[in-house]
Parts: sequence; C-alpha cells; structure tokens
Amino acid sequence: MGDMKDATQHPPEVLRNYALVADGERGALIGPDGDVAWMCAPRWDSDAVFSGLLGGAGIFSVTPVDRRSVSNGWYLDGSLLWRSRWQLDTGLIECDNALSFPGDGTRTVFLRRIRAVGHSARVRVELEVRAGFGRHPMTGLSTRHGVRTGRSGPLHFRFSGAPTARRRSRGPLVQTLDLDADETHDLVLELSEEELTGPVPDADAAWEGSLNAWKTAVPTLEHTVAPRDARQSYAVLRGMTSASGAMVAAATTSLPEQVDEKRNYDYRYAWIRDQCFAGQAVAACGPYPLLDDALRFISDRILADGEDLRPAYTVSGGPVPDEVDLDLPGYPGAPARTGNHAHLQHQLDAFGEALLLFAAGARHDRLEPVHWEAVEVCVQVVAGRWRLPEAGIWELDNRDWAHSRLICVAGLRTLAARVPSAEAARWMSLAEEMLAEVSATCVHPSGRWQRSSQDPRVDAALLRPALRGAVPPDDPRSVATLQAVREELAEQGYLYRFRHDERALSRSEGAFLLCGFDMALALDQQGDRTEALRWFERNRCACGSPGLFTEEYGVEERQLRGNLPQAFVHAAMLEAAATLAAGGPAVGPAPGSTTLSGPAGG
Repeated sequence: MGDMKDATQHPPEVLRNYALVADGERGALIGPDGDVAWMCAPRWDSDAVFSGLLGGAGIFSVTPVDRRSVSNGWYLDGSLLWRSRWQLDTGLIECDNALSFPGDGTRTVFLRRIRAVGHSARVRVELEVRAGFGRHPMTGLSTRHGVRTGRSGPLHFRFSGAPTARRRSRGPLVQTLDLDADETHDLVLELSEEELTGPVPDADAAWEGSLNAWKTAVPTLEHTVAPRDARQSYAVLRGMTSASGAMVAAATTSLPEQVDEKRNYDYRYAWIRDQCFAGQAVAACGPYPLLDDALRFISDRILADGEDLRPAYTVSGGPVPDEVDLDLPGYPGAPARTGNHAHLQHQLDAFGEALLLFAAGARHDRLEPVHWEAVEVCVQVVAGRWRLPEAGIWELDNRDWAHSRLICVAGLRTLAARVPSAEAARWMSLAEEMLAEVSATCVHPSGRWQRSSQDPRVDAALLRPALRGAVPPDDPRSVATLQAVREELAEQGYLYRFRHDERALSRSEGAFLLCGFDMALALDQQGDRTEALRWFERNRCACGSPGLFTEEYGVEERQLRGNLPQAFVHAAMLEAAATLAAGGPAVGPAPGSTTLSGPAGG
C-alpha cells in the first residue's frame, strides 16, 4: 500500500523549476514534485523546517501516487499563491499552495488545497517537521478530532486534513487520499514557537482572506510595458516585505552563483541598498505602500545607527550574524552556510541610495519629519566619510569606488531640489566637491568612468550615476561609459558586472540581471528605445516558468544562479517596465550602439 512506502525522495531541482509562496514574514519553495523544498520558520532568517534543497531533512509533499505524470504550474494572477498541476494518463490533479496572507509574525499557516479535475485520483501526502535545519525530529505526536499535534525542537505544529496518517518508525506521517472526480481536499499546517491553541483555521476563510488580501495589495500595473510580469514582480516584493517594513534580499541561503567557487551567501536579510532599489522602483510605478515601508525601515535604521549603518539587518532590525557553515550537504556545488560577512562592511553607496529613496518619497509627498531627520544624518555621514575607502556596491575590498561617490552625488543633487535654498546650496556644494574629485581620479584615458583611482576597468554599475542624475545622460563620460560597457561586458543581450580576469566573461560568473535591466534604462535614457526594449525583453526572459529571477543567469546553459528569488532584480524589472512605458516612439540608435544578434526573447 502507498501508506507504508518509505518516504518519497525529492532530490534538488534546477532553480528555474521552483516557485515561491510567501506571506511577508517567511517563504517556502515548492518543487515540481509537490514538495516543499525549503522553508524557514517562524521568520525569514530562522532555522529551516524543511531543508531538502540543501540536503537536509523535513518534508511536506503532495504527490500523485501514479508517478507517470507531467508537472507544471502558475501563480494565481497578481499573487504568490501557486497552483501545481499534474497531467496523468487518466486526468488532472491540481494543488493550490499558499502561506496565509498577510502573515502573522509568530504563527505560520500553510494552506494546500488538492483537487481531482475531471477524474478520480490518488494523492500521497507526507509530513515530517524537522526544525533546526533537520536536527530536531518530531516528538509528542497526538491526535484529537482528526488533528495531529506535536513538536520539533522549539516549534509546535498542528496539522489538519490527514486524519488517518500513519507514521512508520521515526519517519514522516503518510496518508494516501482517494479523491472523486472534481473533489477538493484541504490540508492546513500551523507552526509556532508558542503552543497552538484555539480553533483550527477554517480553510475556506483562510483562502478567501488570502486571495482578497493579494488582490488589494498588488496593483494591475496596466500602464507598464509588461503588466503581467510587472504584477508578478510587485507581488514578489510584497511577499518578501515584513510588517516591520523590511524586505529580505532573497528567501534562501547558500545557492551557488558559481559552482565550486565558494560564492554562495545567505541573503535572508534586509539589505539597505536593495530595499532602496525596491522603493525607487515602486515610486516609478505606484501605488506606494511598499515605498512607505522602505522609507520607514531605512529611516529607522539610519537614525538608530548613523555612520555605523550596517549594509544589512534582520527584518526586525537586529544584527546579521557572522557566517557559519552548516552540517548539511548543501545545494550541489556549494557548502551550506548561514550569516553574512558583509554586515561588518562600510558601504558608502547605501547612503547615496537612501538619499535617492528619500527624494523619490518627496516627489510623491510621502516624507514626514522623521524622514527629513534621517536625510540630514545621511548628508552628515556622506560629508564626513566620502573620502574614506569602503566596500562599494559589489561588497569587495575597501577602495575609493567611483560608483559609490557618484551615487552620493546623485542623491545630494536630486534631493537638493526639494529643500530650502540654504540647505540646497550646502548639499550642492558637497556634491560638486565630490564630483570634481571623482572626475580628477576616476576618468579613464578613453573618457569613460573607471572603477576606482587604482582600477581602470569598466563596471556595469557605472551606468547608474547617469540614470540617477549624478551627471547628465549626454555628458561625454556617460556616453563613453555606456559604449564601453556594451563593448566589454555584454554577451548575447546580457550584461556582466565587470571583467574579473582574462577568462571569458561567462567563465568567471553569470550575467548580472540587475545590470541587464540597467542597460535597458540607460539606452532608453540615451534615446534608443528600440534597443532598450530588446534588452528589457531579453533579460525578463531569464527566469523559470514561475517567473522568478535569481541574481545571476548562466548564459551558455540558460540556467538561474544564486539565491531565489532575488528581490532587487524584480525591482529592476519593475522599474524598467514602468519607465519604458513612459517613453516616446522609438528613435535612432544611441551613440556607439550596436544591434543585438539573435531574437530578443527566450
């Protein structure tokens, strides 16, 4: 019988096959087999409860008993509610997956609704809660009125919908469900650090509430050039934003950017820079609740820490822990780890991005007195520290990175237009002083910007100063930088950050999708709308069928690389979709432009 088989194994999939469900406080990756490959609870940066993605224990799966099936799935429009579907010889099985939205900070409610479409079906359900990245087995199991309760380490759980599930030895709870044609069946899993009391959530009410909440939270975005994808990116940003206002950079840890290169990091934290990117993207398209969230979290952190502002925080505003290796196999090609060494760095560009975020808030009349206090702190820090070496946008060794200082110039100039004349003059004077220094030390003999006074290479991040207003787009340095970036860092319609060494670009790392969308914006700013749209279309196809982006894209193998999903790529896609829609008709090519070879899509 299916109930007595050993636990179904779900080996890691390529990242393009995973979907994310999220409620703002935590997220889960759903694999094509119907397995929950990854979920941390009760918070984003908590230990994982289901860690199969990294080779750990824990399982929550809904799988057809007949494994001769073809899987696919899609998001219910404008939400992070994922519908898995399996095509069998005898019919269809669907399973809707969601974390009850908006999320509760202390209690996780995981909803799964199974449906036999047009034909009877048999489905195998397995549950093994394993907190602490798989260290803690289930204990204290009991059943009352068909509801299972138990513990796993510090977590309590309650599971309804599988009243006759059996446990063999110390493995998972297993039950086979027999569904008649068009019958639905609900599973509800609750997890909390506190004892779960009170009534079990009503599945119908939870589904209806979540659907309505997503409908309210995510706009139609019909005014963008890609409304469906823009809606999905907005939903990703909303699903990764906590009630604290903090947005995590990604839902996962340790997914490699490059196999066997030790370039795998923990991104389950709120990066100041990344959230500023997201806030500015939302400001470009509206509506503005996510902009308000970014303003609130960023200003709180700046006022609390001033010049000691960290690059990243937990969503509760706490410190990011140091890196620690986990005793897990890891995703193939990389060890598993938590924590992030970048929390010890000083990154000057974070203050510049914060100023740009506040300027975006001012444009839409969203700033309150507390935000202006944070603005003044930013200006003071920039004035006092801009000459000091720092780690920069790519979090490298400390240098006088040109991008960081130019982004601060952009922030000062943009915000100066919205303050009294005395303050404006002071800020503009500081901006001019910084620009003069960067111009004297970081202009390449060819006339473009270079990475630093000691590093003559071109960097895709140097497209951003012109995009944000540090210098005009027709400034010769802007034009020369755009041309050099295209000539030296582009490949098949994708863009790399910088050239690491003499190897081919794709041998050093994947294409950086944030930079690809920046190229689309830069070309549009230069007046080449046709090429801008081609770059936009090329880069928005660099995802799996769920439409989720990672940080990097392997151009040759057409695979996603890095943690999933990467919020700032969704922000870049959203901003580009809104900005390109506001442009006029296509005109001639920008200076130094060339046409992409091959089709724009796929």
